[in-house]
Amino acid sequence: MISIRRYLTRTLALVLAGATALIVTAAYLITEHEMEEILDAQLSLQSRLIAARISVDAPPAAYRAIAAWLNQPGHLARRYIDGRPEPPDDPGAAERYHHEERMLAVGFWNADGSPRLLGAGWNDHGSFPPPEAEGYRWVDYGGDRWRVFSLFDARSETWIRTGIQEEFIDELGRKVTLGNLIPMLIALPLLLLATAWTIKRGLEPIGSLSRQVAGRNEWQLRFIDADVPRELAGLQASINDFIARLRETLERERRFTADAAHELRTPLAGLKIHIDNARAGESTSLDKAYTGVARLQRVVEQLLVLARLDQGAARQEKDIDIYPLVLELVAELWPWAQARGQTLEVTGLTTLRVRADPVEMGILVRNLLDNALRYTPDGGRVTLELASVANEALLVVRDTGPGVPEAMLTRVTERFRRAADQRTTGSGLGLAIVLELAKRQQARLTLANRDPRGLEVTLAWPAAAGSRPA
Repeated sequence: MISIRRYLTRTLALVLAGATALIVTAAYLITEHEMEEILDAQLSLQSRLIAARISVDAPPAAYRAIAAWLNQPGHLARRYIDGRPEPPDDPGAAERYHHEERMLAVGFWNADGSPRLLGAGWNDHGSFPPPEAEGYRWVDYGGDRWRVFSLFDARSETWIRTGIQEEFIDELGRKVTLGNLIPMLIALPLLLLATAWTIKRGLEPIGSLSRQVAGRNEWQLRFIDADVPRELAGLQASINDFIARLRETLERERRFTADAAHELRTPLAGLKIHIDNARAGESTSLDKAYTGVARLQRVVEQLLVLARLDQGAARQEKDIDIYPLVLELVAELWPWAQARGQTLEVTGLTTLRVRADPVEMGILVRNLLDNALRYTPDGGRVTLELASVANEALLVVRDTGPGVPEAMLTRVTERFRRAADQRTTGSGLGLAIVLELAKRQQARLTLANRDPRGLEVTLAWPAAAGSRPA
């Protein structure tokens, strides 16, 4: 991936170079057009001035005097009589006051188009073409193009034509364009250096932010507090939000690891003691060791479930009827309840549809029933009710156990938190798993003590179509 600095520098350099070329081209075309307009105006003005100075009855000597003034070194002005050139006069002190004069010319024609006097440059390849109409036009002569203006003076019946060579116009345009181009070529490297410096200065906050992030390890989770431009404020906020979530996750993992180690240490220590006693000949220790293994197995199973939930396992959410699922789980736990003389019943609707993951729903209901049966004393009652109230699907589990102290109702769903009879075997993870699964299914979990004793756990989902009463 190319760096932003290199991309911006290269792109802006190309943009500046392209803009310079475009400006120079446009300047050349505009200058050429404007110069042509200006020179056209000068040609017409010169023709008017010349026409104003021509006398109606000017003698041939007057035209010879004009020709003498129009002579240039190597290029003589010529008078014409009846369309034929007179022998050239002595050029005398013919000179140019400027070398560009060779590209300017003037000529006089009779009313019938025969030449009367042609200035220097318009006699080199025969006589210059006569005018045909007043106005501006381009005329090819001697391999060159001339921009000419023709004017007819009715007083003296004379055509007057002034002209300028195309090369003069092009050269003037090139000089003006070059005069603009040189300063721009000098300024372009300076602009590129200024652009590179500006880009480097503008991207410095990104480098500073990157260095702050790169210089940390997994234990340095303080928020990034840097003065960044407005465009990077969203990125900084997102990084800080990620740090907050990472900090929460690591803290939860550390707490979970510590709690799990503590919870596993107790049954392992008891299991070791019971095995030692069994080896010493105490027969009842094997049954106690078996009970310890069962508890340890349940803790491990619950920990695996929590690990799966914490990792955000993929879900397959769909509309399901939870009544058959409830019956299946009740049938599975029925032998355990019967062995303890407990009553386990299902009441309410025979069809209750919700949108959830079937596997997660099974884990959730099983943990609710397991928790209720575990803390309900022998001969007690556990009731699971399915209902639909106020457009909500309800699953309610009621037991006749000891309940939960009111002060612990909001904390009993924490991991490894056990607030009921501590003589009952358990991991303290059942309700924690129920809470996690309820959050994943957008369900509302409510715990309340019953009168005179027992606990009521309610799960509420937005009801799906198709529920009907028993």
